[in-house]
Amino acid sequence: MMEDHRRRIRPVGRAKPAAIAVLAALVGTFLAACGSDTGSSSPSTSATDAKIGFIFVGRKDDYGYNQAAYQGSHEVAQAFPKNKVIIQEDVPETDQAAQVMEQMIGDGARLIFATSYGHKDAALKVARNHPEVVVVHQGGLVDGTMPDNFGTYFGTVYEPVYLAGIVAGLTTKTNKLGYVYAFPIPQTRDDVDAFHLGAKSVNPAVKTITVSTANWCDPAKQREAARTLLDQGVDVITQHQGCTGMIIKATEEAGKFSVGSHVNASALAPKGWLTGSEWRWGPLYTKIVRKILDGKFKGSEFNANYRAGYKTGDSPFVQSDYGPSVADDMKKKVDEAKAKISKDGSPFTGPVVDNKGVTRIPAGTVPDYRTIESIDYFVDGVTG
Repeated sequence: MMEDHRRRIRPVGRAKPAAIAVLAALVGTFLAACGSDTGSSSPSTSATDAKIGFIFVGRKDDYGYNQAAYQGSHEVAQAFPKNKVIIQEDVPETDQAAQVMEQMIGDGARLIFATSYGHKDAALKVARNHPEVVVVHQGGLVDGTMPDNFGTYFGTVYEPVYLAGIVAGLTTKTNKLGYVYAFPIPQTRDDVDAFHLGAKSVNPAVKTITVSTANWCDPAKQREAARTLLDQGVDVITQHQGCTGMIIKATEEAGKFSVGSHVNASALAPKGWLTGSEWRWGPLYTKIVRKILDGKFKGSEFNANYRAGYKTGDSPFVQSDYGPSVADDMKKKVDEAKAKISKDGSPFTGPVVDNKGVTRIPAGTVPDYRTIESIDYFVDGVTG
């Protein structure tokens, strides 16, 4: 099994044979600092040896979550040509992820990005076993003490999803929106709820019907889910899946409207594309790597549960371009909502009531990012 992983690990970009001395010193200083906290010495290294690893739960060309992360890793390779970037696709959310990361460390990785929600436990395990390596996790939250060589990061995914919901609520003729999601984890619940709240803010009669595929990327299940929604009269479909192409294609074939997720897939729906939200990971990935190579990771904003959103002004999750059916008055409503969110509002400003009639966020309350990422319910108007 490990031999198979070794064969599939591949470099991104082009590594140069020599490293500048100052960068070598910075990396060496950082690694020594990590080791000193545990009472053990760190192995000597140079900037050339400090490879950067990325693991993805799916394929790098999935027209979705993993493709966006891969694009970010490519930007890292371009920004740090002296530090070879190695990637691994199709890494399950099991202890096999730890095995792959161990292999990367054996191959010289001193920084690893674990990019799927379910990789968190394996990432923490590897970080604790290797104080000389920094591991950062995409989307998770750590309760209690954060290891000195670990951190989580993410964007406020639900904010542009809320804005897309406004467009969907103004577009639907049947007042039925469809949402295909993988698993009921915080990020998917946040997105479903935000999408519906956005739609409801401009169309109180709207309903959102959900279907779970119990899989990040299964095109057959995705097509079936889309058909199930279309058969119920849904005329706008969005999703939180790892790969997004099949649902968008099926919706376009049916002559209905699509809202994208993770990447800009407007080319797949020239008539029905409304808008969407997409990851632009490169700038954030690059900031994280620079912080580590400068020996400043410990105690930094990235050695924590780091979140970026409209209020911070640097969210890696942004709104996609509009499609041909989106009128100027719709865009104006989106702009107004975005301005409110960016200043003193939130998609989840109370009152927020769940689909069992229980008030979860009181009237006038603006929840913080941590509270939103702990949501474990669907809001009123969401079914399925």
